[in-house]
Amino acid sequence: MTLYDLKPRFQALLRPYVERLYVAGATANQVTLAAAGGSILVAALIILLGAPPLAFLLIPVWMLVRMALNAVDGMLAREFGQKSRLGAYLNEIADVVSDAALYAPFALLPPFGPAGIGLVILLAIVTEYAGALGPMVGAQRRYEGPLGKSDRALVFGALGAWAAIAGGLPDWAWWILPVLAVLLVMTTVKRIKAGLFEAEGTVP
Repeated sequence: MTLYDLKPRFQALLRPYVERLYVAGATANQVTLAAAGGSILVAALIILLGAPPLAFLLIPVWMLVRMALNAVDGMLAREFGQKSRLGAYLNEIADVVSDAALYAPFALLPPFGPAGIGLVILLAIVTEYAGALGPMVGAQRRYEGPLGKSDRALVFGALGAWAAIAGGLPDWAWWILPVLAVLLVMTTVKRIKAGLFEAEGTVP
């Protein structure tokens, strides 16, 4: 089970607020863009401050807000007739941009570095691309783990909180990035296999 499997319960908690947003005239695309814009601003603020450990507390706080916004935009689209082709594009692109932005400040946090964080960002993009390609082969959009979007949010949120509370990360934490890279590759392969299985009825 991944965090994605808990999404229905999370949506049930948010539904009353989504209804109020709809009545107020908010649209799914506006919420999507707000989530992406907020992610970029949070990342830019941490970098402009020089990435001090305490600033990374913004990451878990914003991750929670962003998770709620992502659920809200989907509910507005599905439950209030706001689905659109533009919204489908914005949803996929905004998620990838938000992830890349929020992971980027960790390149300035020892013992991580630009190469390791850059690799994780690249593999995260590939993972989401593999999931988004499902409809092109006759399958649904794939969300399998073990390291989907929600799971990555939990990991980087925890790393941000750890750095902020402890005043930094220990030297031995370097191994976390290779583990994440392996899990991202596993996730990509799993999504491709699941998409092919659904479309063709056979495991490749």
